[in-house]
Amino acid sequence: MDKKKISFKEKVGYGLGDAASSMFWKLFSMYLLIFYTDVFGISAAAAGTMFLITRIWDSFCDPLVGIIADRTNSRWGKFRPYLLWVAIPFAVIAIFTFYTPSFSESGKLVYAYATYSLMMMIYSLINVPYASLMGVMSSDRIERTALSSYRMVFAFAGSLLALALIEPLIDALGGESNPQKGWLFSIAIFSIIASVFFWLCFSWTKERVRPVSEDSQDLKEDMRNLLSNRPWWILLGAGISALIFNSIRDGGAAFYFKYYIGRESNFDLELGSTQINLSLTTLYLVLGQAANILGVLLATPLSARIGKKNTFLLVMSTATALSLLFFVFTSDHVMWIMVFQMLISVCAGCVFPLLWSMYADIADYSEWKNGRRATGLIFSSSSMSQKFGWTIGGAVTGWLLGYYGFQANVEQTESAQSGIRLMLSVLPAIGTILSVAFMAFYPLTEYKLQHIENELEEKRSNHIKLEI
Repeated sequence: MDKKKISFKEKVGYGLGDAASSMFWKLFSMYLLIFYTDVFGISAAAAGTMFLITRIWDSFCDPLVGIIADRTNSRWGKFRPYLLWVAIPFAVIAIFTFYTPSFSESGKLVYAYATYSLMMMIYSLINVPYASLMGVMSSDRIERTALSSYRMVFAFAGSLLALALIEPLIDALGGESNPQKGWLFSIAIFSIIASVFFWLCFSWTKERVRPVSEDSQDLKEDMRNLLSNRPWWILLGAGISALIFNSIRDGGAAFYFKYYIGRESNFDLELGSTQINLSLTTLYLVLGQAANILGVLLATPLSARIGKKNTFLLVMSTATALSLLFFVFTSDHVMWIMVFQMLISVCAGCVFPLLWSMYADIADYSEWKNGRRATGLIFSSSSMSQKFGWTIGGAVTGWLLGYYGFQANVEQTESAQSGIRLMLSVLPAIGTILSVAFMAFYPLTEYKLQHIENELEEKRSNHIKLEI
């Protein structure tokens, strides 16, 4: 049964779960820093430090959630119940995170620490089981790569939806006169959409893969197996580095267009008799998300042809070269900025389904090597690597803005503008270089994975026969 082909509806249902999460992931990575500085009212350096502290704590929450999920037993399975139980708390805390209270700056900072920390913990509580779900929907590595690709397509589609609508919604619901109200009601709309998507993911998916052994799980042994898992360490380093690359580019984008390119520069799009006016920020972000989707679609056929490891090395090396070239563009090179945004985003989009699929491979490797399956723990490490990379990138972004003399809502100095340019070019390239260096040592080839899959399938078949 675990080799059954996954239906289109179930793949869509699984994808909707990441569409929900990714709407907020992108809003956090693209807009949260500028929300805190320009709307909420705290300094960039203070926000950067808050990101570091809260996200490090939250990163280490992920393995705890994975451990709990591995030991959850319900009529819906181990991981699906969290999609049902946590959807509403997720929506409520998201709204409070983007609420601006009438406090002093120090009071606002305390409020931001409290709400953002809680938001990230709730995010872990629903996203770690969601990610782990892929590892038990099918044991077929090709099906899992397809599932991962569906997941990423919907993830970037959710991000695209959020990035395309957030500024128009803020303008319509609050405008320049009351941006706090605009943010609050806009986030409320996205929260409702996310809850519905989580529930559909719960309803349309199914857990199939059972571990070879159902013996009671010893936490110490699971942790010992994880920490001695060399491919896990390598993929963890590559994942963190890739997220540093992505989070610095994302975090600097709104600042780049508002303070370097000039927010007054807009793009007019005519559709028949209708004229649509988009800010360059929105256009840049939307083009990036569309290109991410193209990258996701390329991941499966490219990895099937040359392997996951080689695909990762190819696209991250390309992203390095493109990011370094990005620095030469000035405010007059808007067209080239958009073209390179799309090219870099294709590379980024190709990487992330590979990472998730490779974590599922590592779960198989761990079960093959140790005779125990800890899917939730291994997938929670992937979520941890995402957040840790995001943590470093987000904190560095805030600190760099402070270091280069950034001040909110004023004309920036030449030093500040140079720093903002670096955050979309040279600095992200450091992350891609590190990710390539880690992945060069990754040992799980396609041949090795096929051998592992065959042996595990034989063990599961024998276990079922013994039960009968």
